[in-house]
Amino acid sequence: MDAIIIETLIKIVVVVLIFSALGGFGTYFERKILAFLQRRWGPNIVGPFGLLQIIADGIKLFTKEDIIPINAERGIFIFSTLIIAVAAFTAFVAIPIYPQFTVFGYTVRPIVIDVNVGLLFVMGVMAVGMYSPLLAGMSSGNKWSLLGAARAVVALLSFEVITGLSILAPLMLVGSLSLIDINAYQMGGIDNWMVWQQPIAFVLFLIAGFAETNRKPFDLSEQDAEIIGGYHTEYSGMKYGLMMIGEYANMFVVAFLVSIIFLGGYGEAGSIVNGEAVGAWGGIWLILKVAFFFILFVWVRAAWPHIRPDQLMWLAWKVLMPLAVVNIVITGIVMMA
Repeated sequence: MDAIIIETLIKIVVVVLIFSALGGFGTYFERKILAFLQRRWGPNIVGPFGLLQIIADGIKLFTKEDIIPINAERGIFIFSTLIIAVAAFTAFVAIPIYPQFTVFGYTVRPIVIDVNVGLLFVMGVMAVGMYSPLLAGMSSGNKWSLLGAARAVVALLSFEVITGLSILAPLMLVGSLSLIDINAYQMGGIDNWMVWQQPIAFVLFLIAGFAETNRKPFDLSEQDAEIIGGYHTEYSGMKYGLMMIGEYANMFVVAFLVSIIFLGGYGEAGSIVNGEAVGAWGGIWLILKVAFFFILFVWVRAAWPHIRPDQLMWLAWKVLMPLAVVNIVITGIVMMA
């Protein structure tokens, strides 16, 4: 029992450290990719190829003056910055981020806890992150922040519905909410990937992922083209930094979910033991898939314009939701035939 507790604590620390670092590196890679797509240099002065820009940004965030508006609700104003980061990191608890491997005869399973409702747990925890922009905007004492928070929550709520409906059809086929079981269902190579059986669900889930991570063209909560920053207008220093780390961590959560649910996860490489893929190649495949979706997030930001809030609501409720329901009905009919 002590070994299990120690192993779990080590996994938690490793997940927090890795994805906190990836949040910082994510900003660097996004700026570099955007610069390449838009024929700019991007970070290139601080360190070789601008790699030390991440450290410079960290020093700036930690040392920048922490300003709290006089008319803000101080406790909620501070607490709201923690919600999105904590929710994003907690979501990784039920995600198998790498195949199992053996070290000195001890088998390590790179998932903090394997629960039979893992996907439901991840989606529930991600939904909690919605309270961060809501409370941040309400507590700032700024009417523009409040409007930005309201707009953000409306978008997040709408696409939570799309996310839930889009994965129902794949879950009907798998018969389990465990991400490891979903991965195992696609064993046998590319031909067994869920994306070929559920292409509509794949597209719907990916679109909803863009909306839930506040990425273009659905970043209505913090549009760059506006003169304010939305719900986090009044935040500075590390409070702002926590919100950005949470946003980037959510991008990796969505990338892992799409890769595992629809693109075979790590199941098409490595040997099979007890229904699980093992070996380094499986993990490398999964990491490459996650990297592809991260690049896709950035690519879409560079290529697509913003859409209006009314267009977003029209897309969510009049196009995507009916498509998701029709896909569920068709899947049910096919399974019963």
